[in-house]
Amino acid sequence: MEYLSKQRYDEIAAELKHLIEDVYPKVKEDLSETGSQGDRSDNAGYREARRLQAKTISRIRFLQKILEHSRVIDPNVLPKDRVCLLSRVEFTNLTTNTRMTFEIVSPHEMNLEAGKISLKSPIGAALMGKKVGEIAEAQVPSGTMRLRIESITFN
Repeated sequence: MEYLSKQRYDEIAAELKHLIEDVYPKVKEDLSETGSQGDRSDNAGYREARRLQAKTISRIRFLQKILEHSRVIDPNVLPKDRVCLLSRVEFTNLTTNTRMTFEIVSPHEMNLEAGKISLKSPIGAALMGKKVGEIAEAQVPSGTMRLRIESITFN
């Protein structure tokens, strides 16, 4: 079971709808058109159309599985005093004395450029359940990071 924000759930549902209603019919039409152009074994357009069809079907199935096994999390029921899913956490790396801020999200929402880390990442997992002032230890490829929680907020 994965938990998603309402926004991400809606984005996945919209992408799935677009693939099913707009993209797949076009792919199917292209496949039919290229397939009618003679010998399929020598038809590069047909092979490319088949690859695109397989890729589209694969993406549709992947998104369907995400939605089937996901639930939208209600931010109102989350604890406000601990790091949890959808928390925006400001912390200090005690080794480098560097402050960082990240939002803790599900793996399907992770986007480092947007400041979102997965709760399953080493840092995300180490921060989960901690309170302001506590120190978390994250096992990362370069060793152990010691992180002091400075603040916890919610969007």
